[in-house]
Amino acid sequence: MRGILLVARRDFAAYVNTIWGWVILAIALLIDGVFFNAWGLSNTPQYSAEVLERFFYITGGVTLIAGVFITMRLFAEERQTGTIVLLESSPLSDRDLVIGKYLSAMFFLVFFAALTLYMPALIMVNGKISGEEIGVGYLGVLLMGSAGVAIGTWASSVSRNQILAGAIAAVGTVFFVACWLLARVTDPPFKALISYVAFFDKQFKPFQEGRVNTEAVFFFASVSFAFLLLATQALRARRWE
Repeated sequence: MRGILLVARRDFAAYVNTIWGWVILAIALLIDGVFFNAWGLSNTPQYSAEVLERFFYITGGVTLIAGVFITMRLFAEERQTGTIVLLESSPLSDRDLVIGKYLSAMFFLVFFAALTLYMPALIMVNGKISGEEIGVGYLGVLLMGSAGVAIGTWASSVSRNQILAGAIAAVGTVFFVACWLLARVTDPPFKALISYVAFFDKQFKPFQEGRVNTEAVFFFASVSFAFLLLATQALRARRWE
């Protein structure tokens, strides 16, 4: 456990001690704020719960996009700079390396989410929403973000450079987001299966509405576990190349 935390701290420090991490954070916050102001807030009367749903819809999307840029450097940058040799020769297992790097990206997403708290706080001050609704919404954002980070971690583990890692992570993330469109043109029984794996349309919506869906929690946890397992296997396979 200590080794995992050391890797997580090392990589998280790389985010906050370099301009790359702060640029990602600034752009993500800018996009989140602009879209919330333009789409979430409007001149027409609307319920506070509807505004909160739109906020989490926007923030969830921004979190997935940020996850792609955050994770593209995890292993791919190590290969580009040659420091992957130091990691592979360390006493840490492949699983420890994957979990440590995954946690570093998740810590960064939690940091981003914390900086967006002022927006639901404004809704709470000027409307009628509860702290529980906000908490459930952020739980959904981080669960979906966890799945996106796991996809990006796997993409970085199989890529030789950051551009390729970002491209693979983006394609994988878009697939899970756009499954609801594919389900529309698919016949049963595959229609139900494809619609089930759609991040926003099926799994994330309950959290937007302030409801904890145990099925969705299991789904996001399963996706995260599956891609982290794939990343571990990819590292293990590269040791024998």
